[in-house]
Amino acid sequence: MTERDIRAFQARIEAIAADTHQVPTPAQDLSSLPEPVQRYFGFVFPDGAHEASLVRLEVAGNFRRPQTDTFNATTAEQVIAIGAPALMFSATTPVLPGIWARAYDYFADGEMEMKAKVLSLFTVVDESETPALNVISLRRWLFESALFPSALLPGGPVRWEAIDESHARAIVEANGQTAAMVATFDAEGRMTQMQAEEDGDLATPYHGSGEHVTREDYRPVGGVMIPHSFVISRAAGGEIYPFFDAKIISIAFE
Repeated sequence: MTERDIRAFQARIEAIAADTHQVPTPAQDLSSLPEPVQRYFGFVFPDGAHEASLVRLEVAGNFRRPQTDTFNATTAEQVIAIGAPALMFSATTPVLPGIWARAYDYFADGEMEMKAKVLSLFTVVDESETPALNVISLRRWLFESALFPSALLPGGPVRWEAIDESHARAIVEANGQTAAMVATFDAEGRMTQMQAEEDGDLATPYHGSGEHVTREDYRPVGGVMIPHSFVISRAAGGEIYPFFDAKIISIAFE
């Protein structure tokens, strides 16, 4: 049943992506963006804006479950719509020798669903949509957007606000909800991190989107420069608490 649900949610994301195809933005329409964002698009789109509606990826790394200190080897896959905030994340994580957990986060049409099961039988996390969790999931889509930068172009659900020569605020609005992150860019135009402007609640039984992500190891994928290494963290009280340190194993645009 768990795998059936995952496949059904992935199919729903594919359908949303097909209905919200993102049209490439002409280069002249970027001139009003904050300078570091213009620099970013110049770096990630060396041959011009990229046309795609969906991205699929697989990652592998080490994951720390909420309210624990131990990291375990984890594999995960994501199916993400580019023209509208919608994603499906599913992962497999060992809990004890011979015992593993299967988890997924689904978000589409402004509503989320989150589950984790041990051996795909015993539910250990079961979170249905609430206004707060829906916004966290919207932020999750924005959090991942360095992996599908076409979503950050003008004309989509994201707008930019200037901060300084190295930072800009990305704001996504959809389904009556709003989420924002501050992006950091280096001199070459690479987006090196995104972070929330509010503290996370570290006592929750889930990590949600996290509040901080660093990205590096940019490589070309279908004409787009994509970071292949990342660390996602919780953040509160000025401290950063990593929970997923991983690398992209495969990524493809459709």
